[in-house]
Amino acid sequence: MRISEAARVSGVSARSLRYYEDEGLIVPGRRGNGYRDYCRSTVDRILVIRSLLESGLPVRLIKEALSRRTGAPDTGAAEPSAQFLHEVRSYRDRLAARIAVLSSQQAALDAYLREARRTDR
Repeated sequence: MRISEAARVSGVSARSLRYYEDEGLIVPGRRGNGYRDYCRSTVDRILVIRSLLESGLPVRLIKEALSRRTGAPDTGAAEPSAQFLHEVRSYRDRLAARIAVLSSQQAALDAYLREARRTDR
């Protein structure tokens, strides 16, 4: 399928697909006329990339995770390195800290709204 169809099917803009390609996250085929040609497995990979990006994982870590997932020969061992796992855990811990702050802020707003309702009566 062409880039417009891949964008529609995956919910990712054509610009993002070009970016994924530039970053080496996907490698679409090429037609004789030079147009990109996306197969179903590439679209499935795009959905994984999109999910990982939405989680906030940096492209550098996504690239490493995907190369290990597909068993690319240039990555060395199939197991994630200790450094990779450390970086993912570190990211997860930063995310958990942000969630805690947001939850605290939400609780404060809830308390404020409860109090505002009482005084509004």
